[in-house]
Amino acid sequence: MDVAVELFQRAEARLSALEQLPRALWLGGLTNALGRLPERLDSLLDWRESLLEGCLPKQAALRWPGGRLAGGLIACIDSLALPRYCAGSEAMSDMLLQSLLFHCDFIVDYRDRGASQSEAEDRVIEAFAADWESRRGEIDSLIDVLGDADELLKHCRWDTLQGLLRSTEWEEVVRIRLLIERLPELVAIIRRLGRGRDAEQTVDDAACRSERELGPVGVTVAAATVSVPELPGETRGVHRSGRVARMLPVEAMQLRHPRLRLAWHARRAERALLAFEDDERFGSTVFDAEPVWREVCRPAPRRESGPILVCVDTSGSMRGGAEAVAKAVVLECARVALTQRRPCHLFAFGGEGEVMEITVGGKASDWPALVSFLGSSFHGGTDICGPIESVLARMQSADWRLADLLLVTDGEFGATPELAARLEEARGDLGLRVQGMLIGDRETIGLLELCDDIHWVKDWRRFGGSSSDSPVHSSRLTAEYFPGALRGAGQRNATLTGSEASRVVRGTALDSGSTGEGGVS
Repeated sequence: MDVAVELFQRAEARLSALEQLPRALWLGGLTNALGRLPERLDSLLDWRESLLEGCLPKQAALRWPGGRLAGGLIACIDSLALPRYCAGSEAMSDMLLQSLLFHCDFIVDYRDRGASQSEAEDRVIEAFAADWESRRGEIDSLIDVLGDADELLKHCRWDTLQGLLRSTEWEEVVRIRLLIERLPELVAIIRRLGRGRDAEQTVDDAACRSERELGPVGVTVAAATVSVPELPGETRGVHRSGRVARMLPVEAMQLRHPRLRLAWHARRAERALLAFEDDERFGSTVFDAEPVWREVCRPAPRRESGPILVCVDTSGSMRGGAEAVAKAVVLECARVALTQRRPCHLFAFGGEGEVMEITVGGKASDWPALVSFLGSSFHGGTDICGPIESVLARMQSADWRLADLLLVTDGEFGATPELAARLEEARGDLGLRVQGMLIGDRETIGLLELCDDIHWVKDWRRFGGSSSDSPVHSSRLTAEYFPGALRGAGQRNATLTGSEASRVVRGTALDSGSTGEGGVS
């Protein structure tokens, strides 16, 4: 029985490296035709540890693939600078090792076709180099657009991702990515969205709260006299002391007597001599602070880095430069969500019932829909009520309770009073913040009623191929020329409905009529 256990442990010890290798490398590591199994598994572990550190393993320490093939593959990987992609990235390191196992497995096929061992190894090195020369360019494009490709590579197959990167829509995505580099202020706004944590060394001026705090606001000045005993000054009386200079004359008389002299020394040692009492006093000023209640404004920390909800207007009025800016904003939201591991959900709305929802994340199934949206054109209607209803419904979930809403539009819409009231209620109950991205020429009543802040993209025409400047100097034209047309929170609360106004008018008329009749009589 002991012999059987020992034989089993010996056989299992050959596969001990599998415990440290990811499951993605198990199949290729176990079935590869090149080399012996224990040496191959141990070498794969050395390869992986070195690549994660951003360097290459030493050829002398490698037992797989050995000899000339190992030197050629190491030189090829070094010339393509692949270790810098693998540093700290398990997904890239595993994908590189899977490709290495795949190409090395063809040596047996090349030998069966009549090639020598050295010729077969040369073909493997050439095929590996050609494969990764193309793949490296695609990974560069992916990282340039998304900022971090590790999460995406971890959740999808390379052939699926490769088909996405070679599509026509992806070319449009790459073009849109260049636009966001010309709009750094939009990037800063997007990164502040969400309420997941407190921002570092920043405060929200709008969130300053006034509190009553106890603190000194004034001082009382008072004069005081300090007594300094034993200091020569004003004589106040007689007391017992040991000071010879201030003793009374009667005490000095005893020093001339032969026997009383001894009694004098005894009283001096006991500090019992009769002496004049001197007391000097100095005047001083004492400052006494009186604490009182006062009103102070304490700045609250700004919240950021939470879930993101994005509503994008896809109406026909957004065509051209506004469409390009809107897509660039969506792409930057996706980049932030991917690199910072933050949830992001997109609502692309057109006319009534035309709402397309896309969840942006690291899953492979998320990105084809997003790329397809970025490659499409805007030509719908405008119905803001549908997406806002969906946003409020999604915020009831605990996963989206700390989300902020980004509204990307040209402002040509209007929400119902009931919907605006529900959005205001969500602000108070859930702390929702609505940021408006105005890609148009002026702020509208509909946009002002829904958004807390509005960020104006003034030069949006230039992103659609036009060289003309904005025809207006400010987006607040309505507020400047027609201030009564814009309803703020105070105006909305003071506005009467038609029935209420009618009752007020009728009541005033009746009062006037009764007064008149009384006056006539």
